[in-house]
Amino acid sequence: MIDLEITHPDGQQQRMQVPDTCSIGKGMHCELRLDNWRISKEHARLLQSPAGVLLEDGGSFGGVLVNGQRIDAQYGPVQASDTIGIGSFRLRVLGQETIPGHTSASAPARHDSAESKAPSPGTRAAAPPPDPVAATAAPSLPTLHTLTDAASPPAIERDPSLRALEFEWRKRLHAKLIETMDLRRHDVSGMSDEHLRTEAGELIARIMLDMDADIPAPLDRDSLRKQILDEAVGLGPLEELLSDDTVTEVMVNRFDEIYIECAGRLQKHSLTFTSDHAVMGVIERIVAPLGRRIDESSPMVDARLKDGSRVNAIIPPLALKGSTLTIRKFAKRKLSADDLVQFGALSPAMADFLRICVEARKNIIVSGGTGSGKTTLLNILSNFIPPGERVITVEDAAELKLNHEHLISLESRPANVEGKGGISIRELVRNTLRMRPDRIVVGECRGAEALDMLQAMNTGHEGSLTTLHANSPRDGLARLETMVLMAGMELPLAAIREQIASAVDIIVQQTRFSCGTRMVTYITEISGMESGKIQLQDLFTFVNRGYAIQANGLSKVQGQFSGCDTVPHFYDELRASGAVLDLDIFRGVPGTSTAGAGGNAPGERERA
Repeated sequence: MIDLEITHPDGQQQRMQVPDTCSIGKGMHCELRLDNWRISKEHARLLQSPAGVLLEDGGSFGGVLVNGQRIDAQYGPVQASDTIGIGSFRLRVLGQETIPGHTSASAPARHDSAESKAPSPGTRAAAPPPDPVAATAAPSLPTLHTLTDAASPPAIERDPSLRALEFEWRKRLHAKLIETMDLRRHDVSGMSDEHLRTEAGELIARIMLDMDADIPAPLDRDSLRKQILDEAVGLGPLEELLSDDTVTEVMVNRFDEIYIECAGRLQKHSLTFTSDHAVMGVIERIVAPLGRRIDESSPMVDARLKDGSRVNAIIPPLALKGSTLTIRKFAKRKLSADDLVQFGALSPAMADFLRICVEARKNIIVSGGTGSGKTTLLNILSNFIPPGERVITVEDAAELKLNHEHLISLESRPANVEGKGGISIRELVRNTLRMRPDRIVVGECRGAEALDMLQAMNTGHEGSLTTLHANSPRDGLARLETMVLMAGMELPLAAIREQIASAVDIIVQQTRFSCGTRMVTYITEISGMESGKIQLQDLFTFVNRGYAIQANGLSKVQGQFSGCDTVPHFYDELRASGAVLDLDIFRGVPGTSTAGAGGNAPGERERA
């Protein structure tokens, strides 16, 4: 909470506490309502940051004054001696000690570029434009701790006073950098990323050299220089997280709340943004080059980074706590089936069987929960496709990385501002049938496109692959039926099940356990219909033996992979064609019961 002292126009004083993120104005949604004709609906904002309380102008006509001088966009950290003027009201932030090197009210904490436009009277300030320099505003805290052990807890934070000092000097030097680039009339929009980074790096080094006598000795110059450069031309506090190979997911819940995933475990990180506008600036920098947009009329977007990492962003009014950003990273090195075997995600026998299935043009669905590794497995399976075949991938946001020469990648497109021009995955799947594909790979079936995918599998496009969200092979079939019904064709359930039974050959179940371990838990065959019900038979399963405590104190799932003593029906067909097959891979491990695993116990073939 932030402690405030408010002096009303009649001289009456009042003390109160407001939230760490507090909007000030006469609007009903404001945490601090000040009723006066000179005050806008959202006049200003107070934000609690690691360095102290920051003050933002909401783009009001009358502006915000600090010690009698109007601030430019943002000021801070606010000191106890500062008097904030909002209309006829005067505010003081209590309990704020002076930080060494603090800027005065005449030196605002952030400078706008020469090309930026002032907000129109009576309106809220717009989010920063996706300009490589002006849209930065994403400072990170001191040096990111090194994650030598992916499951280790976050490093202990440094002295808060030193951290606040670094925060303050980074803001000051960043403002100086923007001012210098403006004075030199650099055409930032015309520079390439490499040129801009080189130019900004040279200017930062020169500025820090000129101000070296003023920069406090305890601050690490190299770390400070890198953080400023990341703010100016990168993604701010996310840069180091994205470059850390042990971090698999980055989740920005709000500007001052960032979580990361390491080895399947979530942990809060010490990095923060300075404001919600800073998060918005990073989101716009990500989506703008892809032709995507995000604003109040379209507050959700799916995108990707240059390295293929998946990005999802959602902003107010849908996100109540502020702009939210989720980045799912992918391994820089392309993984293979051997890597999954080495990681313990599946057994060598299971890997050999899946390779045979793909080469034999069997239709495969990868089922699993969120974050279970479905896309990674789909990518590995896709690379089993023999060279020379024409492969077409269809995705919502392009993630698959295939090694084939004869490859076409299609990506859906959202509607424009007028609600026109959107291209759905279903339309793309339909269009692939006119492109003479040998294989169709759909990144994920979420809706009506499931019907078109099944029809493609049934009309000469064997060997197609896709994923869907489900917790078991049984649930995967039920979800597939539901998605087909979403197509609006009013097909009877019996006809839908006939389509599924004839189209899908194998379901591969991917599971993420509570300890963070990801592995293939079932490989199940769909062998036909009986009495209107789909027949399922497990071929491989992971037998869970519970959890064991490791030396580092963390739990890890224990168990073993086992065959289910059942040979798939299509093996007779392959053997007749002259293929050399090893049937011993389907043998169960002695003493291992696979009853009720993914579909049914051995010998039991129907799905209820």
